[in-house]
Amino acid sequence: MSIPTCVPGKTRIGWIGTGVMGFHMCRHLMAAGFDVVVYNRTRSKAQPLLDQGAQWGDTPREVAKHCDVVFAIVGYPQDVREVFLDPQRGALAGAKPGSVLVDMTTSEPSLAVEMYEAAKEKGVFMLDAPVSGGDKGAREGTLSIMIGGDAPVVEALKPCWEAMGKTIVHQGPAGSGQHTKMVNQILISTMMIGVCEALIYGYRAGLDLETVLKSVASGAAGSWSLSNLGPRMIANNFDPGFFVEHFVKDMGIALAESRRIGLAMPGLALAEQLYRSVMAKGWAKNGTHALILALADMNGFDWIGRDHPAP
Repeated sequence: MSIPTCVPGKTRIGWIGTGVMGFHMCRHLMAAGFDVVVYNRTRSKAQPLLDQGAQWGDTPREVAKHCDVVFAIVGYPQDVREVFLDPQRGALAGAKPGSVLVDMTTSEPSLAVEMYEAAKEKGVFMLDAPVSGGDKGAREGTLSIMIGGDAPVVEALKPCWEAMGKTIVHQGPAGSGQHTKMVNQILISTMMIGVCEALIYGYRAGLDLETVLKSVASGAAGSWSLSNLGPRMIANNFDPGFFVEHFVKDMGIALAESRRIGLAMPGLALAEQLYRSVMAKGWAKNGTHALILALADMNGFDWIGRDHPAP
């Protein structure tokens, strides 16, 4: 079966999910010259894309029916299952033989394999391609894209990857993209504890935190989280680049996969519990850097003091 090579102006792209990440990713595909059919549970969130020329599909099935390649980035594994596998409304039900479905949600590796096999039975290609880089990477088109699936299909979609990301790596067979994203989330989870505790220490020691960042962000202690989220914490800006509740979901997947393959992950388990405390305090819809609010509260003070109360 031939694999459709993506060509701007010729290949019609379907896009499902226009949230913090998906909106910008879809916008980049449109800017690259692709015709796009879009679906989102809340149509108003897709309206700016419709105003820029995207067409609307009433269901994921309708989107797939009219498109050569369909991308989706939604919230949870159950959303992924519904979007792709629902027998009445799902994208696979409407996909033509030879078309390509791509899940860019961070989801379960086992579900990625299940969808790959289900698509294969219908003559449809399926990839799992979660991303890293947050809202900034999505907005600037510099995401890291981790892809699982068949190599020729990955290559055929090269113009799409290049419109959305800067680091594009085929990791292996179906599910490999999701496993790689688990590696990414495990790295970030414990790193965020260090970033938040360090800033809390500096604050209570009476240091000017912006000045502190000038010394430490470019040294051995530097990290993406410190350089990009540290200034947001200092400014008391906890708008989501990535929701706390979605990060807790990711850590839960990583812990479940770790148990399945017989690994003890005490650092990851600690991070997951700390982030659950963030959710318990009502900050589930804030960005992952809201961890500092919970850790400051644990130490008996409001982050940045009374002049800048926690949200």
